[in-house]
Amino acid sequence: MRLLHPTEPGLVAGTDEAGRGSLAGPVTAAAVLWPDGLTHPWLNDSKKMSKNQRETLAPWIKENAISWGISFVSAQEIDRINILQASIKAMHLSLDQLVPTPDFVLVDGNRFKPWKEVPYRCEIKGDGRFWAIAAASVLAKTARDAYMEDLHQTHPEYGWRENKGYGTKKHREALTVFGQSPYHRLSFKVKPEQLAISFENDENI
Repeated sequence: MRLLHPTEPGLVAGTDEAGRGSLAGPVTAAAVLWPDGLTHPWLNDSKKMSKNQRETLAPWIKENAISWGISFVSAQEIDRINILQASIKAMHLSLDQLVPTPDFVLVDGNRFKPWKEVPYRCEIKGDGRFWAIAAASVLAKTARDAYMEDLHQTHPEYGWRENKGYGTKKHREALTVFGQSPYHRLSFKVKPEQLAISFENDENI
């Protein structure tokens, strides 16, 4: 599918998050004020891009965007306010960094809260449909991946360099042996009998 420029007038920002379903580490969001008409042949939903493409595009996005912001919300804050609220908080913090303030915000997904009285629209799978959201998805994912690779140096037993905190078999097995680290989300439970993740804080996620 060809990515789209928004039809709303004025400056439009896209925002997206990474790490919502991870067992460990922060949820990370990015916001990007995207120039009308700017394109790149690689840019897409970050999950559909190779690591090399994402890491090549991230500095290009930062150089060519009107403005961009990246924010992290910790595992402890996720446990305190739940992952949905933490994801929205990270998006808001990223939008706060944009200069100038956008006239409209495109949000990846279907849940959001008003920010600074700026009108917004939620777009399901928007990271594969709009340039601004796709750019935000790349910045959020590359920033979070780098963060988890740094944490791997402190706790190599969980394999975060490879799994980035997600519930892979190696990660789940390490949890049964070593227990949870200070960077794990205590509200995300791994049941030994089925190794299934239970999102206890928000049953609607």
